[in-house]
Amino acid sequence: MKKIVFSAFVAFALCSPLCLQAKVEHLLPKVHSLIETDGAPFTLHRAVSISDMTESKALAKVFTDYGCTLNKDAKATVRVEMVERIEGAYDYLLEGYDNEGYQLSVTKNAITIKAVKPIGVIRAAQTLAQLAEGYKHGKEAIEAVEITDWAAFKLRGYLHDVGRSFISIEELKKHIDLLSRFKVNTFHWHFTENQAWRFEVKGYPQLTSTESMTRFEGKYYTQEECREVTLYAQERGVTVIPEIDMPGHSEAFTRAMGFDMQTDEGVKVLKEVISQVAEVFSNSPYIHIGADERRITYPNFLGIMADHIHNLGKKMIVWNPIHGVAINHTMADMTQMWSSRGADIPGVPDIDCRYNYTNHFDVFADVVGIYKSTIYYKEQGDAETAGTISAYWNDRKTPTEEDIVKQNNMYANVIASAERAWIGGGKQYIEQGGTTLPNEGDEYEEFADWERRFLFHKAHSLKGEPIPYVKQANVHWRITEPFPNGGDASATFVPEAYATNNDTELIPESFIHDGTTYHTTLATGAGIYLRHTWGNGIVPTHYGTTNYYNVTSYAWTYVYSPKKQTVGAQIEFQNYGRSENDKAPDTGKWDRKGSDIWVNGTRINPPTWHNTGVAINNEVTLRNENFSARLPIPVQLHKGWNKVFIKLPYVAADGVRLNKWMFTCVFTDLDGTNAVEGLIYSPDQCKSNNQK
Repeated sequence: MKKIVFSAFVAFALCSPLCLQAKVEHLLPKVHSLIETDGAPFTLHRAVSISDMTESKALAKVFTDYGCTLNKDAKATVRVEMVERIEGAYDYLLEGYDNEGYQLSVTKNAITIKAVKPIGVIRAAQTLAQLAEGYKHGKEAIEAVEITDWAAFKLRGYLHDVGRSFISIEELKKHIDLLSRFKVNTFHWHFTENQAWRFEVKGYPQLTSTESMTRFEGKYYTQEECREVTLYAQERGVTVIPEIDMPGHSEAFTRAMGFDMQTDEGVKVLKEVISQVAEVFSNSPYIHIGADERRITYPNFLGIMADHIHNLGKKMIVWNPIHGVAINHTMADMTQMWSSRGADIPGVPDIDCRYNYTNHFDVFADVVGIYKSTIYYKEQGDAETAGTISAYWNDRKTPTEEDIVKQNNMYANVIASAERAWIGGGKQYIEQGGTTLPNEGDEYEEFADWERRFLFHKAHSLKGEPIPYVKQANVHWRITEPFPNGGDASATFVPEAYATNNDTELIPESFIHDGTTYHTTLATGAGIYLRHTWGNGIVPTHYGTTNYYNVTSYAWTYVYSPKKQTVGAQIEFQNYGRSENDKAPDTGKWDRKGSDIWVNGTRINPPTWHNTGVAINNEVTLRNENFSARLPIPVQLHKGWNKVFIKLPYVAADGVRLNKWMFTCVFTDLDGTNAVEGLIYSPDQCKSNNQK
């Protein structure tokens, strides 16, 4: 008997209670079609026979990891069948990326996988691995299910800029292993930058010499290490795209070689570099050459590189746009769109990276934006829309490689982006939908469901990783319309009278100032943008696309605590991009605009900023400016309702290029790992509207 049928476009939260008790509720990304049957589960920790002509190591590992011994005569069987097509699955042609569709049937003693290509077997194995993580039966087992699944977009990836900030081989392999479990299938390895060249080139040791580097001197990857990573990724269904940036971002090359890339000598060296890259990354279909942010002056530079790459049996990727060059299908085999200027190139597959520069992201609001959004206005991929990549550009140094992961909220951002690319959909592109989490409705329910599943994996397969993201779908605020302050951040308005009193009487929903009534609206989330990193006219925020300036707004909520307790407060008013030279706040200030916060009438003092008074540049280490890089501030909550009140001026902020108007506030345990359980965030002191 079949009990439950659903698709990826219906939230698991809408399933019956039977579904909510099953391990299928934790699948991430969601599968497109699932039927949970009445049969007994396939128990693990026993002998299993695997019949698999693809010899997938990923599939065998699922069972050996869960205590199974492989025995061809075992009663429990796992069988792979290669088929011509998966009924109901979607696919399109993208060079180098095979059909990932699969069907999976699980009964008490038999698991059957049907796939068109070997990569489909790996995707089925990743689903099986997640199903094996559940705890319904008190021992590890795989639920009796029938699944049909496929990728809406074929390219789902992330980028590490190791040219600027070196990341160890062990850390890179860990990222590949953990992210591949969520069907992330592309690692864009950006090897070269102004600071350093980190790919070993035989015959040119000066490129990776200590003297040629200005950051993490002497750190680079040998060709053998690159092969090791590529093989490791291939076994997990991950394609590595190596990038050697040319002719821009090439100061390290010039220092090492004594001449520019755009010379006869430079072109000769680059062709040899590309030849070695092609040989080392023999399983990678593409070589990325960057080509952006510097005017190309050498005659037919891109054509020369494209011809050479094609002669090596590879395809070429460039960034989009390229300064002063009109890209077309004869110039590049794929483009990677960056910034709002990146645009679709007819006849060429494009990777949407336009608003997925996670080095500019905050922890909470931006993951909402990237999850809600379509991928370049489309619900599924096609010949011109390959997918998306989350990019990390650490222009600013961080204390450790762990900080790259933590301050960029890497796992949450990549996994949210990858689920959107796997299941497809999204109501609007981020240029229309923005980063605001709706207070209710389909988009709210879908995001809350993603959050629930992500936090399950944070506590299990991702346990111990530096993940600052905590539950936020239950956090609600009331925010005023902006009051004109004439550029004076210290100006006070009627709502501020409620900041320092210690009662729990409800703050009004509207105020009169100079004869004008200022209303309030509700907002949901631990992080709220009033003006986005890229401006209201580009990415809408709580105020839509209105571009306010020289104003002050106020936000507040009441937090019900079931007991008196000391909690951690994660607070932030200016998220410091990992690519910005922004000044730290002055001593005793939360930001450079005059933002402030009170809990139960008492001002919460900001941390002692490590970089206060320091002249900021890219080589000044980004320290504790972002909340993710410091412990939360201890705050005592009363039993009952507690008032959180926030002042938000928006004025000129000296020393800040991307002047974000935003706030973050959520209560966690004292080490910032998890949200405090049992709290109710309600600006109307309503206990019933916060139990989602």
